[in-house]
Amino acid sequence: MEDILARTGADLLGRLTGPLEFRLYMQPAVAVIYALRDGRRDSIAGRTPYLRELITNPLQRGELLYEGWKSVSRVFLLAVIIDLVYQHLALPAIYPDEALIASFTLAVIPYLLLRGPVNRIWRRRGDF
Repeated sequence: MEDILARTGADLLGRLTGPLEFRLYMQPAVAVIYALRDGRRDSIAGRTPYLRELITNPLQRGELLYEGWKSVSRVFLLAVIIDLVYQHLALPAIYPDEALIASFTLAVIPYLLLRGPVNRIWRRRGDF
């Protein structure tokens, strides 16, 4: 188990350079674009910031997760495909678990972290 964790850590850090390095910029950028769009929509609809609502409202959690996944799923799936191509080019084998970790980090986390603040910023501006 320690060997797997060590390999996974080394492989994930190794993704910072090498072929397809542009994905480290493009995938979060696309996630940010979706977060901007959805945060603005939330603000116009008068909704609570997304991540706060996701954490504090268990009754709507399923609906919120579905809505968020619908927005970020294309970016996530593209990130998985690009990471698998990267692995084929740069690593001796393909590790799907590493592709999922890298894709979640590059696509989902930026979306989750920015959608709520964008909502707040648009709400403060007041001009939709």
